[in-house]
Amino acid sequence: MTELATMEFHPRPSAGEAKPWAFPAPERATLDNGLTVLHCHRPGQRLVAVEVLLDAPLDAEPAGLDGVATIMARAFSEGTDKHSAEEFAAELERCGATLDAHADHPGVRLSLEVPVSRLSKGLGLVADALRAPAFADGEVERLVRNRLDEIPHELANPSRRAAKELSRQLFPATARMSRPRQGTAETVEAIDAAAVRAFYERHVRPATATAVVVGDLTGVDLTALLGDTLGAWTGSAAQPRPVPPVTADDTGRVVIVDRPGAVQTQLLIGRIGPDRHDRVWPAQVLGTYCLGGTLTSRLDRVLREEKGYTYGVRAFGQVLRSAPDGSGASMLAISGSVDTPNTGPALDDLWKVLRTLAEEGLTDAERDVAVQNLVGVAPLKYETAAAVAGTLADQVEQHLPDDFQATLYQQLAATGTVEATAAVVNAFPVDRLVTVLVGDAATIKEPVEALGIGEVTVVAAE
Repeated sequence: MTELATMEFHPRPSAGEAKPWAFPAPERATLDNGLTVLHCHRPGQRLVAVEVLLDAPLDAEPAGLDGVATIMARAFSEGTDKHSAEEFAAELERCGATLDAHADHPGVRLSLEVPVSRLSKGLGLVADALRAPAFADGEVERLVRNRLDEIPHELANPSRRAAKELSRQLFPATARMSRPRQGTAETVEAIDAAAVRAFYERHVRPATATAVVVGDLTGVDLTALLGDTLGAWTGSAAQPRPVPPVTADDTGRVVIVDRPGAVQTQLLIGRIGPDRHDRVWPAQVLGTYCLGGTLTSRLDRVLREEKGYTYGVRAFGQVLRSAPDGSGASMLAISGSVDTPNTGPALDDLWKVLRTLAEEGLTDAERDVAVQNLVGVAPLKYETAAAVAGTLADQVEQHLPDDFQATLYQQLAATGTVEATAAVVNAFPVDRLVTVLVGDAATIKEPVEALGIGEVTVVAAE
């Protein structure tokens, strides 16, 4: 008889104690040309992330040239005084680097990722792009055409169309925030190489810029390296630029962007709230997460799990522009999509969730889950150098102290259920919300009007 083999079971390993973690603290320096530098050593992160912030905000764009900041940002990688557009792309590829750039309300940002072994080369290319961009006529014309091709696709996208309409509704027509970040077809069509260069010369200089460098900097003489690359970029000083205050009209109302025959309705419900300088921010973050931050939040539990109206609804706060004097603002919003026949019932239940929240408050269990999800997973969120660099750049852009993110996690953990409830109820008052619906007006207008959540108007989809 064959003897059966026996299996030996080893004891299951147990989890060790969690190691203390805090968001990394950067070191600061200033180059001779006035460029501010934040750097953060992250052992093991051999892919270095670099963020360069330029003080070229959207509200500085000349009248009639909305989108020139975006075209300039894209043109930085389209050639320099040393390389043509094709050669510049090839040099980036040779050193295994990626370079992206975009423009937003606070300014223009360039993002570089490069292996630490090629950091010198990568920084040199970025420095050349900032110091002497070509802005060749042909390249700018191509970028303008590309941007014009993108606009119809954006207008056809329900979520993008809803965002455009919400901005138009909230902000005065004279405010830059009321108009698309990357410009309209009419304004982009007016942009040429001369306009891009004029915007560059007026707003791009090292004295008002900041570079953030994050990664494994073992053996790297960063001071010398920066001096040889970004330190070679020169420019004049700049006078402080007045920043207009953010004003908005959040009178409760509903705007339907008509899409005849649409089988779904895109929802975007929003208003303006405080930025991260306000002491209510930690409680607002926590409360908003409980309302609609994840699959287990209240909105999803009712609208997705119980009623089956949607695949998901999210509540969030997004900083638009931040200032220590209180003139900044964030967008507080609820976003999702529902099938057309259930648009009215879904909105009715959404408002019921908000009213119940105001009457009964959050539960301790909801608060505890939110803290665990926001604070407990933070070490995973910031495993990469790019994630750390991006958050440090956000702090600079929003005029926040270097320890803001680390302090925020401490504040989130210390925020109680009552505080979080008060913050989210104040953030989403049922009578002060602008509701944008992109859908079939003929089907959804009457049931939405019956809800009594605000005057309903219909606009064309374009």
